[in-house]
Amino acid sequence: MKKIDKTMIVIKHIKLFLLLTLGLVTLTLSAQDCQTLTPIAANNTSAAIPGETMGQKLESLLFWSQQEKEERFSIMHAIFPSIQVANGSKSAPFESIESVNPQWEDETSVSSYMDKNRVKGVIVLKDGKVNLEEYADGVDQETLWTSFSVAKSVSSMLLGVALKEGDIESLDDPLKKYILDFEGYDYGEVSVRQLLTMTSGIDWNEDYEDANSDVAQMYKAPCEDTESHILTYMKPLKFIHKPGTHWNYSTGETDLVGILIQKATGKSLAEYLSEKIWQPYGMEHCAYWLADECSNLNIGGSGLSASLRDYARLGTLMLNKGKLGDDTIFSEEYLDNATALRYKTNDQGGGYGYLWWRFKNGSYAAFGIFGQMLYINPNKNLVIAQIAAWPKAGSENLSKKRQAFIEAVERGVE
Repeated sequence: MKKIDKTMIVIKHIKLFLLLTLGLVTLTLSAQDCQTLTPIAANNTSAAIPGETMGQKLESLLFWSQQEKEERFSIMHAIFPSIQVANGSKSAPFESIESVNPQWEDETSVSSYMDKNRVKGVIVLKDGKVNLEEYADGVDQETLWTSFSVAKSVSSMLLGVALKEGDIESLDDPLKKYILDFEGYDYGEVSVRQLLTMTSGIDWNEDYEDANSDVAQMYKAPCEDTESHILTYMKPLKFIHKPGTHWNYSTGETDLVGILIQKATGKSLAEYLSEKIWQPYGMEHCAYWLADECSNLNIGGSGLSASLRDYARLGTLMLNKGKLGDDTIFSEEYLDNATALRYKTNDQGGGYGYLWWRFKNGSYAAFGIFGQMLYINPNKNLVIAQIAAWPKAGSENLSKKRQAFIEAVERGVE
């Protein structure tokens, strides 16, 4: 890399640090225009969560009780350090039509599906119009709900923007070009494309029920100066496969996608999302994105809290291939490959794109633990979004019930 390139990246890093520090300091003031908890309520809730550091408290969510999940998933942005995703002065309106009647193959109804599976909200858009919108008690159109791994796909979208604008020059660039901390480490040799497809070849354990897994340990260590938890944790990890040859699901790598975008653009994910999508696309509510307690960088693999309707708007933006006016916000390379079947992950023809799950019928989705979902079917011009507090982070049974809901909706809109 040329010397001038390194100088520009260092300047971006300094700019990013100043912007993020200012953003977190002013969060309480700016949040007055958006939904948040009072400081006392937020502090009391945080104090009740086990762990000495914010990272340890965040990791504990994998083992919260059902009541704790249902109480806290809507206030994550107030409990933990977060940066506001500001919306604009006008929102893109939704037109509603007569509700669709999802058709299950048994006696399941929308109400029983939501009650039995602790689903807190569902919305269905067909041809851009609301066909179904239901909420559980205590949740409504104003509620901000954490997305968990749905945020991975939002980070993917932002990378598609950064690629078009030239802040990221090529998906084949090594990570060390943008994340200077990776110089001399295995992750420094991983390409941007390999990171986006979770094919780095570096060892990682994503078992949500194992307290010793990587995903349960990645934020637990004390801060090392202002280095992100995830950088400290992942720098020493080693290759166990040749890069690009083996797919392995890794939340840690999507946190790195977030760091990559922030290092390359000099802006927080929250600021970049607000500037490039939230305001120009007319999102209805402010959102919030969790920030790492050590670096103040947003967490790319999780932590975005938004309203159900605004999650559906993100799906509509993807369905429309990123069109804003006469242009698209994504690079052509991103549009061609982000939701394509880049890597097959099962025997049913499904697989993975650029942090999007891809299915045999051409539909694609973002899924988060505890039941979060953003599903897009271009063939039916359909978007489905769901927020939930499943009893488990994930299970084959719960996933099958979610898939049955999708299929019931698709039968109902035919």
